Amino acid sequence: MAANFWASTQRRHWLFSKEKLAEIRDNLKERDKLAHSQFPLPDSRLLNIYFNQQLTKLGKRMSTRQQALATAQVYVKRFYTKVELRYTNPYLVLTTAFYLACKMEECPQHIRFVVNDAKLLWPGTSPYPITSVSSVRLFLVPSAHTYALDFITSDVSKLGECEFSLISEMNSQMIVHHPYRTLSELQTELNLTSDEVALAWSVINDHYLTDLPLLYPPHVIAVMAILTAVVFKPSQTNFHGTGPPSLAGALREGGITNALAAIGEKNSPGPPPRVQRVINWLAESEVDIKAVIECTQELVSLYEVWEQYSEKHCKELIGRMVKSKNLDK
Repeated sequence: MAANFWASTQRRHWLFSKEKLAEIRDNLKERDKLAHSQFPLPDSRLLNIYFNQQLTKLGKRMSTRQQALATAQVYVKRFYTKVELRYTNPYLVLTTAFYLACKMEECPQHIRFVVNDAKLLWPGTSPYPITSVSSVRLFLVPSAHTYALDFITSDVSKLGECEFSLISEMNSQMIVHHPYRTLSELQTELNLTSDEVALAWSVINDHYLTDLPLLYPPHVIAVMAILTAVVFKPSQTNFHGTGPPSLAGALREGGITNALAAIGEKNSPGPPPRVQRVINWLAESEVDIKAVIECTQELVSLYEVWEQYSEKHCKELIGRMVKSKNLDK
């Protein structure tokens, strides 16, 4: 396993500019505009929240480590840069990404247990004909001879076929570097408290709900999370949906941006000592400060749109899409 991010396939093949990522998604949309008009889906950030919650539920049922769940989310993001979401059964993709990530993160789960738990977690109830999944690209192909099935069937071979498709679309580039490692390494160096580490860990968890894993190196994400945790003390805010709007307001008002602006301003009063220590370290490091600010802005966008999130609405739209016999058109 490659221990060096700078020599990794993640850096060479799975980091994009915002413009490139938008172009990739526009190209996928152009291939089938009718599917987009027939099956409108929520904002991608709302879908990310929904997918994250579903993976978390599956992970809790199977007592899975957080890093495996993070890897699964990255797999899903990578896969959907190659395949249009409306051509797939997202529940099968989520289950397969989870199963594959557990193997890669050395906490493997038996395929039958994964299938059984996923089947219980996401039962299908539609009485209408649905489509079957092809074995290579997961395209949903209409058939007059298929009838209502659960989102996840008991046939473990379906997950095996989907696993082959994920590995193929990702060109067998399965190793994912996460910000958690950088956070652990900097904990002692920056003298972070346990509360600050816990809050930074939560920020890192939340960044998987955005495009940031496809846009910035993990060490930039980790620095952004640390700075957020130090500037906004754990007692001031909560994460994971319990208080994102309040944090969005605080971030929008320029807490981190103002702190970063202190770099190089020797005569300014400056931020509090704990924040200043992180600022001093950042000024002496080679971390891209502009990238840190851009990551913060992406989080602001996530927490603001979170107010519009409805699990029921996402579930209904995805369910209708998956179970429609005309989904491929």
